[in-house]
Amino acid sequence: MSHMHTELGPPPKLADGGLRVIPLGGLGEIGRNMTVFEHAGKLLIVDCGVLFPEEQHPGVDLILPDFSAIRDRLKDVVGVVLTHGHEDHIGGVPYLLRERGDIPLVGSRLTLAFVDPKLREHRLRDVPRHVVGEGETLQLGPFELEFVAVNHSIPDALAVAIKTSAGVALHTGDFKMDQLPLDGRITDLRAFARLGEAGVDLFLTDSTNAEVPGFTVSERNITPAIDAVFASSKKKIIVASFASHIHRVQQVLDAAVKHQRKVVYVGRSMVRNMQIARELGYLDVPDGVVVDKIENVPPEKLVLMSTGSQGEPMAALSRFANRSHDRVSIEPGDTVLMASSLIPGNENAIYRVIDGLTKLGARVVHKGNALVHVSGHASAGELLYCYNIVKPTNVLPVHGEIRHLHANGALATQTGVPNVLLAEDGYVIDLVDGHASITGAVPCGYVYVDGSSVGDLTDSELKDRRVLGEEGFITIVVVIDSTTGKLISAPEIHARGLAEDDSVFDEVQPKITQALEQSLSEGTRDQRQLQQVIRRVVGSYAGRKLRRRPMIIPIVVEA
Repeated sequence: MSHMHTELGPPPKLADGGLRVIPLGGLGEIGRNMTVFEHAGKLLIVDCGVLFPEEQHPGVDLILPDFSAIRDRLKDVVGVVLTHGHEDHIGGVPYLLRERGDIPLVGSRLTLAFVDPKLREHRLRDVPRHVVGEGETLQLGPFELEFVAVNHSIPDALAVAIKTSAGVALHTGDFKMDQLPLDGRITDLRAFARLGEAGVDLFLTDSTNAEVPGFTVSERNITPAIDAVFASSKKKIIVASFASHIHRVQQVLDAAVKHQRKVVYVGRSMVRNMQIARELGYLDVPDGVVVDKIENVPPEKLVLMSTGSQGEPMAALSRFANRSHDRVSIEPGDTVLMASSLIPGNENAIYRVIDGLTKLGARVVHKGNALVHVSGHASAGELLYCYNIVKPTNVLPVHGEIRHLHANGALATQTGVPNVLLAEDGYVIDLVDGHASITGAVPCGYVYVDGSSVGDLTDSELKDRRVLGEEGFITIVVVIDSTTGKLISAPEIHARGLAEDDSVFDEVQPKITQALEQSLSEGTRDQRQLQQVIRRVVGSYAGRKLRRRPMIIPIVVEA
């Protein structure tokens, strides 16, 4: 396996007839997936998603891929292929289109239907669209695209084969190989085999579950567990799931019919997505099962279908747990069914919500204590099958944190793949004469969406927010007589977020005065230098006495 730990420089000019691949997101994190393919002077983008912030990103709403590597070449982009409708693959689309509004979008019916409301929200009109399905081909500039059905935790997901004169790249998108999927649409291994026979030069594969041995359990296997929860529940049932997991919602609707309950959707995205899914025929809603109003249904007949299975602070489930939801309150005897995975990094938030619900008297059924969720991603066994069927010459594991990419690469090597490339966001991979290699890297950072501003928040400002949140801050106001250059009064000190009252600074006050008077007597009148003096004295005191590293804000006023 080839991967470089040296600092990579900018890539050379792409060799004539070569295919260049630049992952701009999704390699090193699970989220903000985006890969750029370059050939014959044109660019093709596969996916453009968002990453959801964690606790170390205070105040950040979303994290986007960094478009800077392609910003001056947006006119060369022939299209954006969207493999499926999850946020970590489509959420960044409106932000890209804000920079060039007529880039064609390519995807299946459901995927593009899920993108539509985003485009409307961002007032993006006249975006060209190509609705494609499995088995279809589409020519975009020098790229010939062939689409292949894959099974995932959202319907209508597609893999894409990208055919160029440099060779064929096959991108799985997110996939697994459920052999008995609820909608009967399996990952098309015959197409994978046919492409493999003809020759796949670069295989980009989903790494999310590469560390998990064996095979991902079939969605069908969780139907009995859901049924058992319904059978044993006395009061209302609240089911939390991703707002895009249409198969899971279908299972809940079917269970509700069987146990004579009514279903109410809670949460804007849940209502909107299920309406889209129903209109397009991906969700079969039996007559009379879905109702609008909670008030009209007695609790023992009620099912709430809600979002927030990831413990996101604003999502419905957290609001139920801390009693801040305007329409729903948890009563003793209620059942909460969390029908979803734990996204890495969110476990603490989710367990907090589970504890909060339990405290209010609810029985909480989740992946940890019942078979109520299966992953949407192929485990190691399925990935091995893929490598053996496709027999690619070069493999680039995508969609995963570093350990997942390495585990996936090791699987490829075990099956005899001659060349496995372990790359990260911003790495440049060139496929020339059938051989792929890492030839350099482009600048590639995190782009934060904070309220309405995109990309204005820097890493250092984010660090400031963390310091303010964790270490507190101290302001010191000093007034200097502008004529004599002497201190007019003792420094005023105010602290916030330090667990002491301001009197603890009584002993440091004379030290500040002394240090300032010395600097002033040496003729220093420069505000920045005087601020540094204050910062040094207060900083060492806070570190020594309070064991804290607060943000220190000195204010020097001349009067």
